[in-house]
Amino acid sequence: MIEFMDESTGKYLGIRVSGKLTDKDYKDVLVPRLEEAFKAQGKLDLLVYMDEGFEGWDAHAAWDDMSFGLQHAGDFDKLAIVGGPKWIEWCVRACSFLFKGEVRTYSGDQLEKAWEWVAA
Repeated sequence: MIEFMDESTGKYLGIRVSGKLTDKDYKDVLVPRLEEAFKAQGKLDLLVYMDEGFEGWDAHAAWDDMSFGLQHAGDFDKLAIVGGPKWIEWCVRACSFLFKGEVRTYSGDQLEKAWEWVAA
């Protein structure tokens, strides 16, 4: 499940992900809202919070995530990844060169610190 966080405003968007993400989560929730925000704001600052219930992606959702991320690699000024399993942090760091903006990772208990960075 993908939910936009209440703290989201203007170019500063936060999403909370939990459970196993599906193609429907991307097509019905994430992609339309982000595309709308790109049109209204230009570049975005995005925080992705993987809560304790996050279980990963199904195969189609993993493809959606990768293809959308590559398509919009230059459209984020900041990207904060909060929480999730350790292997996600390793993957984010290994692939951060693909993004033109700054990418940071935070542990699950650093959500407030991540918001401060994203909104600075």
